[in-house]
Amino acid sequence: MWPPPTAMSHGPPLNKLIAVAIDKDRGSQIALKWAIDNLLARGQTIILIHVKVKASALPFSGNRSNQDASNDGSGMELEPQLKELFLPFRVFCTRKDIQCHDVVLEDVDVVKAIIEYVNRTAIEVLILGAAAKGGLLRFKVKDIPGNVLKGVPDFCTVYIISKTGKISSTRSAARLAPFIHPLRHQFMQQGNVKSNTIEDSNPPPRGSVSGIPKPVSDIPMSNLHSDTLNMKSPFTHRKGPNGKPYEISQPDTDISFVNSGRPSIDNMFPSFADNYDSGATPPRLSGFSDFEGQNFESIPMGRRSLDIMPSEMSFLSMEGERSSFSSTPDDVAAEMRRLKLELKQTMEMYSTACKEALTAQQKAMELQRWKTEEQRRIEEARFAEEAALALAEKEKAKSRAALEHAEAAQRLAELESQKRINVEMKALKEAEERNKVLNKLSNSDFRYRRYSIEEIETATNYFDQSNKIGEGGYGPVYKCYMDHTHVAVKVLRPDAAHGRQQFQQEVEVLSCIRHPNMVLLLGACPEYGCLIYEFMSNGSLEDRLFQRGNTPPLSWQHRFGIAAEIGAGLLFLHQSKPEPIVHRDLKPANILLDRNLVSKISDVGLARLVPPSVADTVTQYRMTSTAGTFCYIDPEYQKTGMLGIKSDVYSLGIIFLQILTAKPPMGLTHHVERAIEKGTFNEMLDESVPDWPFDDALSLAKLSLKCSELRRKDRPDLSKVIMPELERLRTLGEDNTCQSGFHSSGKLKLPKQYVIWLWELEEHIMKHNLLID
Repeated sequence: MWPPPTAMSHGPPLNKLIAVAIDKDRGSQIALKWAIDNLLARGQTIILIHVKVKASALPFSGNRSNQDASNDGSGMELEPQLKELFLPFRVFCTRKDIQCHDVVLEDVDVVKAIIEYVNRTAIEVLILGAAAKGGLLRFKVKDIPGNVLKGVPDFCTVYIISKTGKISSTRSAARLAPFIHPLRHQFMQQGNVKSNTIEDSNPPPRGSVSGIPKPVSDIPMSNLHSDTLNMKSPFTHRKGPNGKPYEISQPDTDISFVNSGRPSIDNMFPSFADNYDSGATPPRLSGFSDFEGQNFESIPMGRRSLDIMPSEMSFLSMEGERSSFSSTPDDVAAEMRRLKLELKQTMEMYSTACKEALTAQQKAMELQRWKTEEQRRIEEARFAEEAALALAEKEKAKSRAALEHAEAAQRLAELESQKRINVEMKALKEAEERNKVLNKLSNSDFRYRRYSIEEIETATNYFDQSNKIGEGGYGPVYKCYMDHTHVAVKVLRPDAAHGRQQFQQEVEVLSCIRHPNMVLLLGACPEYGCLIYEFMSNGSLEDRLFQRGNTPPLSWQHRFGIAAEIGAGLLFLHQSKPEPIVHRDLKPANILLDRNLVSKISDVGLARLVPPSVADTVTQYRMTSTAGTFCYIDPEYQKTGMLGIKSDVYSLGIIFLQILTAKPPMGLTHHVERAIEKGTFNEMLDESVPDWPFDDALSLAKLSLKCSELRRKDRPDLSKVIMPELERLRTLGEDNTCQSGFHSSGKLKLPKQYVIWLWELEEHIMKHNLLID
């Protein structure tokens, strides 16, 4: 084999013993490739070590027996399996122009055999493939490279190469080898002979650096060996008078290490060059420099032709020299013509080989470009994969955060749900207890006076239309005279929705409470749903505000007093024991006025008893359906169904605005607010009252707007904010009334305490009559 000119060495090869441990796995091939690419130059020799594992130690040989096999078959013959094992490694070394020396060790312990061979041969650089990982069953695999790395002597540098062709782990030598093995001198002699032969026959082109051997990794040395490093051997650094290095006789010991004896193809070409003088080189040989950069490794046909040609030419040259002394000139001329013809044929063969080499080089360049492109694509794919993995990690982190947030929200919701369930369970228990008490009271005749339907029919003249004074959602209302008292009878209409429920609710509420500003329930007929109330001679507040029936207008003193009385009655409902009561249908039509214009709240059929626990803590109570009158109902209660005592405060604010303006409730809050902003609030006041105290009326209007806020939490408290202001306005009206002494209608005005005393006296008389009856 004739290496390309670019691969020829410029100096002697490195003089270190380099060994590669090989086996059947792919890691050994990768380790050998890495060693040739990084540590060896063309013409150097590498030792291939293989350990054949014994089943058990022989009794006569101890624990091991070592066997070295030369790569040319000399010495002990290898087994067929071992030949097949070494074959690909030899072929690869041959392609790379590397000499190989095969060594087979036989032992029961692979690590121990390699370490002992390194000690015995003074191996300076050892390369191993990384250990293979476990298979599907994840059996524990012995880490042979790791154990060798730990056990080799400190004068040996060890490299462990991974499956990707990179250094997995390494350990540098700490000192020089203790001796020089004869095998090292043999390799040095072969490397020097081949290097000198190639340099003399084919000098490298100018500027070519590809033939420089790759240096072995430097071994860190201590100062104690600095003198030893400068020492040189004459066998490797000196030459004899004939220009050839000194010869070293083979040692008598360690005969197992025999040179391969394989003929060097690099020594064939000097014999070919010796047949021609320096000035008689054929013209076709001058073209060789044009192909110095080409690679001949990929053309086996060209190598075979070149391997045969020099020997034949040498043989023919020798025959020609012998015949020149005994032949005639004609024979010499014929011989010369024959030699020229053979030379021509040889040059044609050489030209053909060069063309094939050029084609192979072009193919190699194409393959190199393809390899570079594939590497670029692999890198791009790797970067894309890393970016995708990073994005996936971010998404996983977001997903984990979202899951944690969802779990926290779920836990919070569960806690809130549990709290709500506890409150509802407590409310249900309280409702059950209340129902039990109410049921006991309903069975008692002492709650209210029971009237028969015959008595009611007789008193109302069989529900004569002339006695009808009004009609509501519950049914018509009749005026009559019963038990020597003027009363109002409310009769249930057949098609009234939830009439029975309203009847029961009103009886339960009004029969248990007594207040000057609440309508007094005198009796009832539960069989026909009839309710008997005290008669309110001045009708409803709505009739008086809109002056229906040509009634005189209310003065501002009475209006302030009525507002305070409505607030007092509502506060009594909210503070009732044991459970607060929410009216839910507070409006001017349900505010009745007696003969002294004292206002009383009526129509509590839609009232709800809110559990105290809910009223104190949550301040709202869930209803399945809303109830009330449009424009007076709480917007938040209408939207969410959440009922609270401040639901009545919204209705109270609308009533106060109507008391001041005597206008319909539709959009009243918006008009009053705009009038206050523009400074025209005096135009919104009821014109039938000429002497309004503007500042006090404006204060009541602002308080009313606060009461009618859309959000329940923005409304003021009835007992702490609203009632003090209403008491102040009522006191202002009473003081002004006492100064005048009479109503605007001309009737005598009675002080408040006398009115209350008369109401209590009337109630006492009625109770006395009921007991007598």
